[in-house]
Amino acid sequence: MTISASRRKKKIESSFARLFPNKSLQRRLLYYVITPILALFCLYTIINNIVMPLITRHGAEFELPGITDYQQQDAEYLLSKLGLRLEVTSEEYHPDKAEGTVLTQYPAAGTRVKSGRIIKVMISFGQKLVAIPALAGFSVRQAKLNIEAAGLILGDIAWTFSDSLPERVVVFSYPPSGTEIPIGAQVNLMVNRGRLSGIVYMPRLVGRPFNEADSLLQELGLVIGLVSHIRNENYLPGTVLEQSVEEATELEVGEEIDLIVSTTE
Repeated sequence: MTISASRRKKKIESSFARLFPNKSLQRRLLYYVITPILALFCLYTIINNIVMPLITRHGAEFELPGITDYQQQDAEYLLSKLGLRLEVTSEEYHPDKAEGTVLTQYPAAGTRVKSGRIIKVMISFGQKLVAIPALAGFSVRQAKLNIEAAGLILGDIAWTFSDSLPERVVVFSYPPSGTEIPIGAQVNLMVNRGRLSGIVYMPRLVGRPFNEADSLLQELGLVIGLVSHIRNENYLPGTVLEQSVEEATELEVGEEIDLIVSTTE
């Protein structure tokens, strides 16, 4: 230690002794009040600015990306890359979103989060399908009520003639009863106009099994004409693929209808 440094040290000690004389109240305050307060302040500063950021990863937050409209597996992959986890909290039907689509997320996109956070989502069940209720034999008014009760909509009404059914009752629906279709879809009706008068209206046969199409034509007084078979793996064997007369065309009783039917051979 140099002489100048030694002098400065003695000068500081002398000044300290004058300010805080030995066994004086000032020195006792310094030792028992001021020094502990300064020590606590330093400790608080160290914990708040150094220790806590390390524990809480302060400064590691990032903006949460939007995952709505993602498929669940794609959303899970994206979140896993960010150190986040996905949790499905609810599911509901949605008319416009495919099954497995993320509908909502919490926290919202743009929220600052840290890795390890659980992101809660609602997933779409897809379109809700409902079965077309039995409608044959009901009045048009009652059939409409039954259709609406099932969550469906009455579509077109076509007319035919039948001696076996009362006037203005439903002969059949198309799609047929029991078919599952999206909620809110249309159901069309074929309704009896009255007793057979020699004119009938061509029903839709495409998509029906051949036996069902045959029975329907016989009921209307029509006859199956030429039946051709085409190999088609997309339909069950015996499914009507084409009909020679368009749906709702006016026909005379006894006219022949040619059909093309699927086969797997």
